[in-house]
Amino acid sequence: MADKKIISVHLVEDDTFLANIYKTKFEMEGFKITHSENGEAGLNDIKKKKPDIVLLDILLPKMDGFVVLQEIKKDPDTKDIPVILLTNLGQKDDVEKGLEMGASDYLIKAHFKPSEVVEKVREILKLKGE
Repeated sequence: MADKKIISVHLVEDDTFLANIYKTKFEMEGFKITHSENGEAGLNDIKKKKPDIVLLDILLPKMDGFVVLQEIKKDPDTKDIPVILLTNLGQKDDVEKGLEMGASDYLIKAHFKPSEVVEKVREILKLKGE
């Protein structure tokens, strides 16, 4: 794996403090990370940049994460991009809804350290044959 391509991660997170923690961790691990602060901007950025993977919060201004996920999955250009829902909504219904809508995984922020989120991303992208 000498020609290792830099994996691009797009984070849609309205909490700037938290976004910076994830950004720092992913950059330290050699990922390229971009960030949007609301669902609408997130969807536009994802369509433009076509990242390798998306970390998506659910409770977002302008457009919630479920709507963003739905839009990503119905667009032929973005439907194959894996999406990890990274949220504090831990209700069983929300988890099931997210996974049924096509999310690759559902992580509850309070239960995962940034380093564990990085590991999850690596896991999912390995499955994709990266």
